[in-house]
Amino acid sequence: MDHLAIEPLNRYFLQLGPITIYWYAIFILLGLLVGVSLAIREGKKAGIDSEFFWDLILFGFPISLVGARLYYVIFNASYYAQYPERIFRIWEGGIAIHGSLIAAFIFGWFFCKRRNVTPWFIADIAGVSYLIAQAIGRWGNFINQEAYGYTVPGQTLDAQREFLQSLFIPDFIINNMFIDGAYYHPTFLYESIWNLIGFLIAVLILRRLSQLLVGEIGAFYAIWYSMGRYFIEGMRTDSLMLTQQIRVAQLISIMTIVVVSILVIGRRVKKVNLKTYQSFYLK
Repeated sequence: MDHLAIEPLNRYFLQLGPITIYWYAIFILLGLLVGVSLAIREGKKAGIDSEFFWDLILFGFPISLVGARLYYVIFNASYYAQYPERIFRIWEGGIAIHGSLIAAFIFGWFFCKRRNVTPWFIADIAGVSYLIAQAIGRWGNFINQEAYGYTVPGQTLDAQREFLQSLFIPDFIINNMFIDGAYYHPTFLYESIWNLIGFLIAVLILRRLSQLLVGEIGAFYAIWYSMGRYFIEGMRTDSLMLTQQIRVAQLISIMTIVVVSILVIGRRVKKVNLKTYQSFYLK
């Protein structure tokens, strides 16, 4: 096979004069719309109007983007101290999902309080929506050939390609993982599948458990995503680093797993706020 003849996928979805729309934006918006649609559908079961979720997204999405960018800039402070004019050049890349999640949680908490809606119930709904939205959104990274892992095992290009084929990865994905003369781990795919599995667990199992407490699906999202991100992050080549040995995303993932697990267990031990998730459904 002539590996060097492989060309990357076109990153542009549409180009009309000065207007350029990237596939990355399409996948992000698609994930957002699917997540919001599912949230509205679940919210109706509890009597929450769709307007609540659209308002939440209208204000929350841009705040999340600011949080994602701010997080990235903070952990690249030395670079942006030298080039402060590039802080606002978000089109050059540089957003972090953890920053987005932190900003979204803080905003969502106060938004729910203002609208007199239980924040933990919305966290449960949002957790499910985030899982499917992130599973879809990661394909934008695939098109952009970013967020990939280390080179795969193999002394030759044929051996590297055979390794990826042994994982039953389709050729169109393998082709786009051929970057700068080598094949790389499609970590975007690993995380997408991990999030999709978490989504199915939440929808098909957790939501059907009569004794599941409100807030515990949101906790499941935090723990499940953090577990997958910890291991997948160790394979990536573009990690934000706290030190030469410590990856920021892995540290945040460990902290999230520990803190959320303690809160979930402590709540059940102390028998505090034992209202179930299903009790929010209209009878």
